[in-house]
Amino acid sequence: MPPEPQHADLSSRAVIRIAGPEWRSFLQGLVTQDVETLSAGEIRFGALLTPQGRVLFDLFLIGDGEGCHLDCVADRREALIERLILYRLRAKVTIEPLNIRVAALWGADSPGWLVDPRLAELGGRGYDAAPPPGAQAARESDYESHRLALGVPGPGDWGFEKTYPIEANFDLLNGVDFKKGCFVGQETTSRMKRRGTLKTRMGPIAFDGPAVAAGSELLAGGLRAGETHSSLPGVAMASLRLDRMDGAARVLPDGRAWRPVRPSWLAAALA
Repeated sequence: MPPEPQHADLSSRAVIRIAGPEWRSFLQGLVTQDVETLSAGEIRFGALLTPQGRVLFDLFLIGDGEGCHLDCVADRREALIERLILYRLRAKVTIEPLNIRVAALWGADSPGWLVDPRLAELGGRGYDAAPPPGAQAARESDYESHRLALGVPGPGDWGFEKTYPIEANFDLLNGVDFKKGCFVGQETTSRMKRRGTLKTRMGPIAFDGPAVAAGSELLAGGLRAGETHSSLPGVAMASLRLDRMDGAARVLPDGRAWRPVRPSWLAAALA
């Protein structure tokens, strides 16, 4: 039998609304995703980067017809509002926090839930949406386990002002529109994509036993091959050196063996 559908409130996420006659042009010049063509009820994934091109805020953008909702990290919502106000200048836009519950649903489809634009297998995202009949209440940690099992990194993996979006697979998870016009950090992002000289990407690794501490060094053939981020027993997200993925004697700091896992959506990039 297929697994029971599950839903979980995501207390780590919060919502901001951007509206006003110039909301599209305002966001279009800032974020990695195209908002000029964002339709009401459509969800897209993107980010606001630093001018140097590192991830500052990850975002889900949801069109509402007369504006846009931004689904962001809850404990950085005020910082995001401050950054948007800084960029607003004379643009005719309003920026306000909304008291909306963010939730995830996986293992089932339901009206009112938006398919995660990063990867359909992640399930749906809901905003004050009721779960379908029969869906089992779960914890946010259960959803994080689901995400990690699919090899999809999250904010706890890329941090803030540390990682380039392509290193965190935003380009493979529909998080960057390379055909749109300029956005903050575009020059660095486009150059990394165009030159194809990326040395490190995030990807899942597998091992036996308990979870691994974040920041643990990965060795392959005696050489540094990356470091771990979020982890659960048997699996972790890691930043991996692409030229050292298949080295002999892959070991964790405690001597346990590790191996890279290549989900179908990520396999080519980790080849």
